[in-house]
Amino acid sequence: MGLADASGPRDTQALLSATQAVELRRRDYHMERPLLNQEHLEELGRWGSAPRTRQWRTWLQCSHARARALLLQHLPVLVWLPRYPVRDWLLGDLLSGISVAIMQLPQGLAYALLAGLLPVFGLYSSFYPVFIYFLFGTSRHISVATPGPLPVLTAPGHPTGGAGPDPLRLPGHLPVRASCPRLYHSCSCAGLRLTAQVCVWPPSEQPLWATVPHLLLEVCRKLPQSKVSTVVTAAVAGVVLLVVKLLNDKLQRQLPMPIPGELLMLIGATGISYGMGLKHIFGVDVVGNISAGLLPPVAPNTQLFSKLVGSAFTIAVVGFAIAISLGKIFALRHGYRVDSNQELVALGLSNLIGGIFQCFPVSCSMSRSLVQESTGGNSQVAGAISSLFILLIIVKLGELFRELPKAVLAAIIIVNLKGMLRQLSDVCSLWKANRADLLIWLVTFAATILLNLDLGLMVSVVFSLLLVVVRTQMPHYSILGQVPDTDIYRDVAEYSEAKEVPGVKVFRSSATVYFANADFYSDALKQRCGVDVDFLISQKKKLLKKREQLKLKQLQKEKKLQKQAASSKGASVSINVNTSLEDMRSNNAEDYKAMQVSPGDKMEDATANGQEDSKAPDGSTLKALGLPQPDFHSLILDLGALSFVDTVCLKSLKNIFHDFREIEVEVYMAACHSPVVSQLEAGHFFDASITKKHLFASVHDAVTFALQHPRPVPDSPVSVTRL
Repeated sequence: MGLADASGPRDTQALLSATQAVELRRRDYHMERPLLNQEHLEELGRWGSAPRTRQWRTWLQCSHARARALLLQHLPVLVWLPRYPVRDWLLGDLLSGISVAIMQLPQGLAYALLAGLLPVFGLYSSFYPVFIYFLFGTSRHISVATPGPLPVLTAPGHPTGGAGPDPLRLPGHLPVRASCPRLYHSCSCAGLRLTAQVCVWPPSEQPLWATVPHLLLEVCRKLPQSKVSTVVTAAVAGVVLLVVKLLNDKLQRQLPMPIPGELLMLIGATGISYGMGLKHIFGVDVVGNISAGLLPPVAPNTQLFSKLVGSAFTIAVVGFAIAISLGKIFALRHGYRVDSNQELVALGLSNLIGGIFQCFPVSCSMSRSLVQESTGGNSQVAGAISSLFILLIIVKLGELFRELPKAVLAAIIIVNLKGMLRQLSDVCSLWKANRADLLIWLVTFAATILLNLDLGLMVSVVFSLLLVVVRTQMPHYSILGQVPDTDIYRDVAEYSEAKEVPGVKVFRSSATVYFANADFYSDALKQRCGVDVDFLISQKKKLLKKREQLKLKQLQKEKKLQKQAASSKGASVSINVNTSLEDMRSNNAEDYKAMQVSPGDKMEDATANGQEDSKAPDGSTLKALGLPQPDFHSLILDLGALSFVDTVCLKSLKNIFHDFREIEVEVYMAACHSPVVSQLEAGHFFDASITKKHLFASVHDAVTFALQHPRPVPDSPVSVTRL
């Protein structure tokens, strides 16, 4: 009984699910509406061009509301700070800000040395730009600081205080609407370059143009000159940092916040160096004196603008690409929006004001952003707390790190490149996911290694644009068939149940048609239709030309014969003036009889002439000329993929209409978007031979009309389509 009782509900559920499935299958989609071409669709929907908004008028408007809106738009802190939930977010932001500051302190010192500057400038770059981003930025989770690639692009040897490579204000309103993962491919090569650059010359002597192979060769050449004490110090520090990072990865869920391995390494290395006298006994280079307090602002050196504008542009592009990529990733993960234009304004102001206060370029750090998110950071308040912590170190605690070995900072840089070097594993995933992106990755990697980071980035961007053009030249062309009992049309090569409609060919391209692929579109159309259109047209012209030549020859022969007959008649006729009256009367009687018979004869002649005239065009048909006829009478172009049309596309479409009409196939278009229709009108595409009645709202409308009118009809009543 127990088993029977248990099986009863299961049988009932199975029966109910089967019944629901049957009912869902029976829910057919029934719809009845008029067959719509573009003319009737415009009348039915009362189509009209959208009114043009003149943006410059709104820019010039002056009002209290507009001034307040502009202030809130460009100073987002006034929007979100009054609504800040103190109880819910403050503790998380406090812990996150302290954690990020602990990481930022050693990394700022290290990257300043890598950029060829004094370590204190790394502390300045960790304070001013971070606080400016707190006021103007829109991302809640990114940590503004110096990421790995930017010190490579910062020109070494130049003084700061406005003379750095990025003292320029970057204009806002750059129309970047998506993240830039492809620009981030260069970071893996930047990791290799940084690793080599840390090990070679002193930073002040490192040339910006040095490529990765050149740097690696210099590393090998200068290995005999390296100090054993410095190498041992860097190796021990690197091993300890790697162990701490592995522990953080393993114990990520158990620890409330990551172990501050870099800060502990900084404190421990400073204490050991001071206690053991690493500088005096073993000759290990140390950071040296770190001046306490802030330096006054310095105006930019305008004489260096022309030398640094190229590097500034490259730094701006790389930095913005990294920042907006990470910002949008965090925004999607936590459900808020990042304004790309405002992010560019925030980064530009951060670098502008930072340049005046002797900072080097900043962007977004991936490692510190991940720490800020994982330790409970919820808003930009975490960045403000970290900047205030750095300010405290600059004012009071900076002097304590004068005995810190530089080798420890080098180890910190190399260990933190682990994330960049890990991107080399993207090759396997890209091979499976998208081989075009893999090709971009490989080209970017090779160009960055062989040229440099800025030139490699430029090569990768140009290559990406060229690849887009190439991919639009090789879209997917398909002949569509109707899925049984539906108004849906799919590629017959992909859908086995989709069948071509007899007498109708439906052609579709997966990309828009423009000057670069218009010829490919026409060639693919003629090839997929299975008809050699150009051959038929040329043969038809040849046969018609031969026929015209035969007619001309026949007319010339007839004229010659008429001339010969007229000349022989004129020679043999003799005029008899003395004609009798009886002969004249008999001639008049015959003329009268001829007059009585002529109306009937004239009607018959006119009918015969009309039949001959109506048959005359049929003499130029493919069948009359003995040429093979296409197995379809209508061609439908599915233009749903078109996003715009240019003049080359208009000419190509007109040629398609002309060529297929020459072989007695009528052409229709379907599924055009309204902007494309407006562009067709502006380009004078529609005329007496191609009207809007040849453009239909959907492919099914065009197919229904083509089946009802197997030959072109100038004006026909609107039929009803049943779905």
